[in-house]
Amino acid sequence: MSCISNFIYNKKYLKKNFKNYLRINISLYKYFFIENPEIIKKKIKSLCHKLKIFGRIYISYEGINIQANILKKYFDIIKKKISNLHQDLKNIHINVGIDNSRISFNTLSVKIKKRIIFDGLDSFKLNKNFKNKYLNSQEVNNLLYNKEAIFIDMRNNYEHKIGHFKNAILMNTSIFREQLKKIFKYISKYKKKKIVLYCTGGIRCEKTSLWMQKNGYKNVYQIRGGIIGYINDCIKKNHSIHFLGKNFVFDLRLYETITEHILSYCNQCYRKSDYYVNCINNRCNILFIQCLFCSKIYRSFCSKKCYIEFHCK
Repeated sequence: MSCISNFIYNKKYLKKNFKNYLRINISLYKYFFIENPEIIKKKIKSLCHKLKIFGRIYISYEGINIQANILKKYFDIIKKKISNLHQDLKNIHINVGIDNSRISFNTLSVKIKKRIIFDGLDSFKLNKNFKNKYLNSQEVNNLLYNKEAIFIDMRNNYEHKIGHFKNAILMNTSIFREQLKKIFKYISKYKKKKIVLYCTGGIRCEKTSLWMQKNGYKNVYQIRGGIIGYINDCIKKNHSIHFLGKNFVFDLRLYETITEHILSYCNQCYRKSDYYVNCINNRCNILFIQCLFCSKIYRSFCSKKCYIEFHCK
């Protein structure tokens, strides 16, 4: 195994040798037809090895989905290399994380999947005649309190719980494919209004918008770059930020702090808290909110039952 491969897969080596290197978290996606995903996979793995990229990368016939941690000094090179992978990736938008003080990934996983995000729409094919409508941060702020617009949170209930736009509609599901099944029941009465979709980085809204257009909805919009794109655009243009709380992320960080609002409660004592942890009992491993007080009592277990089970193995 080469030195580069050792870098990719050796966590101790990362911690010891690259602790002081400035790294940033990025995410990007693109729906487009890939004739041979295996070729793209080999090119991406080679790029990751050469430029010391960690992350989770999915490739399928319908596109790519990349979440990664990179050295900041390589950002422009990486963007150019990705743009050159395929003609449909030219000038691709890359979200830069809001919180880059913590590492999101310390290993690399590049996989070929049936879908770049599992949606359950096996018979639905992307239609290039449908065009997504994107909103920048100012347009989002203008619509947030407009009676002729509604906001739909396309994330799971546990993501929404710790941070969201005020008055956004949540479909109270824990998986994306369930949202797509239920969405028309929630929004059928709003068909004549402007419907604004939002999610973490935009990938779920991209598919949802096309799915809604296929089902006769014309006034469908999404936030460019999702929550991450909205926050970065607000900061860049000095606009007021109306997203409250924390932005849940699917990596080692679990969240990015947007505002100091605490919207959720500890699962054990019901004090206000927004810190997610996984139960330390591997047989359980449930994701739950635990305040600092309960973390001392339960020691990162979700219950006394899990604590006893773990120590009685």
